[in-house]
Amino acid sequence: MKKNLFLLIALVVSLSASSQQFARGYVYNDANKNNKKDRREAGIPNVAVSNGSDVTLTDAKGFYSLPVSNDNTIFVIKPSGYQLPVDDIFIPKFYYHYKPSGSPDSLMYKGISPTGKLPKSIDFALYKYDEPEDYSVIVFGDPQPYSVQDLDYFSRKIVNDVKKTDRVLFGISLGDLVGDNLDLRPVYKQRVAKLQLPWYNVMGNHDMNYDVQSDILSDETFQKDFGTPNYAFNYGDAHFIILDDILYPDPRDGKGYWGGFRADQLNFVENDLKYVPKNKLVIVSLHIQLDHTEDGFRYSDRQRLFDLLKDYENVLVMSAHTHLQKQSFFTEEQGWQGAKPLHEFNAGTTSGDWYSGKPDANGNPDATMRDGTPQGYSFLNIKGNQYDIDYKVAGANDDYQMNIYAPKVVPYKGRTTSQIVVNFFMGSKMDIVEYKIDNDQWRKMRYIETTDPNYLLKLIEWDVTYTLLPGRRPSNPENSTHLWTAGLQLNLEPGEHTIYVRATDMFGKVHHGEKTYMILKE
Repeated sequence: MKKNLFLLIALVVSLSASSQQFARGYVYNDANKNNKKDRREAGIPNVAVSNGSDVTLTDAKGFYSLPVSNDNTIFVIKPSGYQLPVDDIFIPKFYYHYKPSGSPDSLMYKGISPTGKLPKSIDFALYKYDEPEDYSVIVFGDPQPYSVQDLDYFSRKIVNDVKKTDRVLFGISLGDLVGDNLDLRPVYKQRVAKLQLPWYNVMGNHDMNYDVQSDILSDETFQKDFGTPNYAFNYGDAHFIILDDILYPDPRDGKGYWGGFRADQLNFVENDLKYVPKNKLVIVSLHIQLDHTEDGFRYSDRQRLFDLLKDYENVLVMSAHTHLQKQSFFTEEQGWQGAKPLHEFNAGTTSGDWYSGKPDANGNPDATMRDGTPQGYSFLNIKGNQYDIDYKVAGANDDYQMNIYAPKVVPYKGRTTSQIVVNFFMGSKMDIVEYKIDNDQWRKMRYIETTDPNYLLKLIEWDVTYTLLPGRRPSNPENSTHLWTAGLQLNLEPGEHTIYVRATDMFGKVHHGEKTYMILKE
């Protein structure tokens, strides 16, 4: 009896094992760039390949094998020193969808067509090249167009503003690539392709398939357009991880969405990091900010991500979503156990305040964000395993890094409740902001969190006018996390005086601004 039971168990295990499918293939150096593994083209050893949860390394001949289900995307994790092929609009080609039945037919926006049987070999081409360790990445937060008109604003004010240099290797958009209308995606991709850079895309809450009952299906159209919402790649001494951090429908009540991760996503991060040395710079790009209330982000997921990253010397998180700009630093109090605080850059957006505000001379909306940050984009600068970030205001000079508020006229030796208020766009409460008037000595300004008075001036104009203004009224203000204030000097000689401001950011860079005011005798 025992012998028969043993044979039955062995048969079940054998049948189960034989039913398991495996994706197999090679990662190879595509010397002639024909996207086909030719006989003389060598495989590349020790390259990571994933099925979205498991991660394996290629052997000495560049061969890999991974288990797959009937709904899997297999992708290569680009190693340093190699380029990925891109399609005709510069979307990297690093994946293969295995969906024999395709995406559900019920989707409002088309997903992936049936792929048929699993190929005998799924090969990934890479191009060997001399990759620099000192380079820059363009970072776009929330393009989020709701119409072709919005895409025109995005093209004219953002894409056309980018001054691409030789040190810029690629770009990243941090989600909300479009505003719910997924049919706008092809146009978005064409507009970004004008920069002629490999472009990596993060999934946002406005990029989802809403007509689904489980989170695993909410990215079907995103997969068709961009490959997979969870992946990784290497450039120089930096390892980039891209994650979809939107749970839809919200598992708490089946309505709306919640920030967080599925178990398979966190398993992917864990398995991916097994092959990433601890001295690498790790950059995690996602859409919903980790610095959110638990009502907005599931803290247990955030904690597991923290635990997976804690042993790395340098970690940066980049997010968007808020249409504000903020620097956050996680410490032991928030569950971060790393050797130094974890920096999250919640990036200002390329759509600004959703393309609102008065149009400029070129017909582009002002779109200043609710915290007073002008519409723009960022440059992530990497040197070895270190980084710094520059913010670029669209349509302005590179050195425009702050906006100064002060009254135009004050009474000589009189009194005023007005203050100097500096909005240092990339600032945080740990930065040093100083000012002086004329040739006086430098004095520290006081950090505050309140509404930006210059933004209030823009907003109030819409409410006091007796005529309809062109464009759309901006959103109501939010407290800014990068404001400093100081008092004015009224006892100087009557006439024009200059307020000088210098701000030293977290990277040690010094930025300058100035503004004049008049002292008049009553």
